[in-house]
Formats: sequence, structure tokens, C-alpha cells
Amino acid sequence: MTSVKKMFLIGFAMLMLSMASFGQVVISVGFAPPALPVYDQPLCPGDGYIWTPGYWNWDGEDYYWVPGTWVLAPEVGYLWTPPWWGWENSAYLFHAGWWGPTVGFYGGIDYGFGYFGDGFVGGRWDGGRFFYNRSVTNVNVTNIHNVYNETVVNRTVINHVSYNGGHGGIDARPSAAQEAALREHHIGPVAAQTKHMDEARGNKELRANFNHGRPPIAATARPGDFKHDAMPAREAGGAFNENRGNENRGNENRGNENRSGGNPAEPRSYGHVKDVPPMERPAAPNTGNAKLDQKYQKQQDKLFAQQQKDRQKMEQKQTKEDQQAAKRSNDAARQQVEQRHQQQTQQMVQRHENQTHAMQSRQAPPQHQAPPQHQAPPHR
Repeated sequence: MTSVKKMFLIGFAMLMLSMASFGQVVISVGFAPPALPVYDQPLCPGDGYIWTPGYWNWDGEDYYWVPGTWVLAPEVGYLWTPPWWGWENSAYLFHAGWWGPTVGFYGGIDYGFGYFGDGFVGGRWDGGRFFYNRSVTNVNVTNIHNVYNETVVNRTVINHVSYNGGHGGIDARPSAAQEAALREHHIGPVAAQTKHMDEARGNKELRANFNHGRPPIAATARPGDFKHDAMPAREAGGAFNENRGNENRGNENRGNENRSGGNPAEPRSYGHVKDVPPMERPAAPNTGNAKLDQKYQKQQDKLFAQQQKDRQKMEQKQTKEDQQAAKRSNDAARQQVEQRHQQQTQQMVQRHENQTHAMQSRQAPPQHQAPPQHQAPPHR
């Protein structure tokens, strides 16, 4: 493993463990996660447990499945807003889940079991106790008596898409109430959920390229326990393409894909602008027209200078914010600054690559097409 890859994985693990800025982007990938697998919900293990649906996460090399599980609510009145992937700034960005008094936006993703894309209808708090809606959750009424039955009409299109936006993604935007929920006091995954995610990341059978979108452990009764009462996926949620690097790139600008042999490469993720390698100048124009080459060279120089200026300005800003954050005693606030810097840096790198690519496309000499050849009519 290269030193660069080791640094990325260490930084990624620390970032995922902290998850201080809940609901904010913590990682980005150049291609979409697989469809959500089809599975059954394990029996609720006891009073006060709330269902947290399974989702695809990213370990630096591949998507891996984090099984759905029952988790004790950290506070009375708190509900879980699931994590979600969304297409933004030419990449699929991950938004971490969080606990709060109101369920916020989770990409419009239909996770099932009460999370049908908008809010949560699997249960509700009443008088300091959580009551379970038996129409969408698996509860044993012999052990748990605080239940009710409320028919839920799922008005969303039934599919297993696991991301918002982009090619084939869910078309949903947060409502004013959901945006307000994000501003309410909330906390991130509890320790049991963090351990659960770590167990999933270390299990090779949960990696997408191993299970082809059909994980052998799709859901568990308790977080971190993958042996007792675990439920396998009944089927994959959709067709799975292991050679993700060979996907048609004409539909989306997948600037984060830098692959060979069709295997997923690690995303180019940097925590700070100063960590980004020095920019390289584009190759000198060579159109065969000296005057045109001179014009194109001036355009290249202008863009290069502007991008250098952008980098210097952002680096100065981030350095100043790092210095201010270092004086604070609040670890969560410092981690939030780090996550914001990572997102800013990723967006800047992607923006500069898109600008350079667009300029090179404009300056490319026209291709001379060969005269059309006679072709036999297609078979019917």
C-alpha cells in the first residue's frame, strides 16, 4: 500500500469516526453506489430501540454495505435521519446521518421500514416512550406492548435507487421544514453505530465487488452483532456492474474516476488546499497555425494564473481558519472546520479540472472524418 493511500485511509477513518458536522458531506466518489438490496427486517430486540436502515458506505477502494440495525435512541424524543448520497459538483457526495427531534432530509431515498423518502412513519414518541407502528416494523407484541397500527400508503415510485440526483437518481429536494430540522440541535451516530460501521468496513463479504449488491448480512437485530439474528439480502436491488470504470461517461462528468483495468480507484480527496499536488500546465497548443497557437497560449496562461490565484486565496483562508480553530477547546468545532475544508478543497480541484478540460476541448483541432462507407442494413 502506498504512503499516499495509507494517509488517505487513515484520514478517511478519522473523518468517518468523528462525523461532527452531521448532515454535511464527508467524502465523495466518482461513481454511484449500488442499488439498495432487498431484505427483511429483524425482530425488534426490545423497548426503546429505533430502526436505522442499511446503506452503502465507501472505504477508499469500494462501496461496502452497512447493515440496517436496531439502535437505542440516545435521548428521549430523538429520531434517526439516515445518511444519503447525492450528485453534486460532478461527484457523488456522502451526507452523514444524525439523531434529532425531527427527521430531516435524507435524499428522498426509499429505505423502507418507515423511511419511504420523506420523514419517518415507523413509530413515534409519546409520553416519554416510543410506540411502534406494526404495519411497517417487525415487533413482537408479547414483549413490547407500546404499539399501534397505522396503514401507510407509500406514494413514491417503488425502486431501489440509493442516491439523489445524477443519472438515474432520485429527484427530490429538501423542504423548508427539513432544512429547519438540520438547524435544530442534533447529535451524530452513537458509539454502537460507529462500532457497527467499523465491523462492516472490515468484513470483505460486505464489499460491493464481492457480494455484487447482495450482501450476505443485510440487517442485524443489534448493532455490531453480525452472527445472531442477522438477515441476508433476498436479492440485489438492481443490476450490478463490477467494472464501474467502464461505465458510459457521456451522461455525467465523472472527474473523480481515474481507473485502470475497470477497478474502482480511490477518490482524490484532500483535507486542505496545501495538500493538493502542484498544478501542471497544459501541453502547448499545436494546431499548425502559429497565430492561433499564440492565441490559445494566452488563454491557457490566463486560466492557469487565475487557478493559481484561487488556490492561494483559499489556502490563506483555510490556514487562518485552522489557526483560529486551534485556539478553541471544542473538538467538535475543530472537526467541523476540517470537514468544511475537505469539501471546499474537493470542489475547487473538481472545478479547476472541469475548466481545464473545457478549454482543451475548445482548443482541440477539428477531426477530419473519413468518407462514409457503405454499410449493410441492420438485421431485424
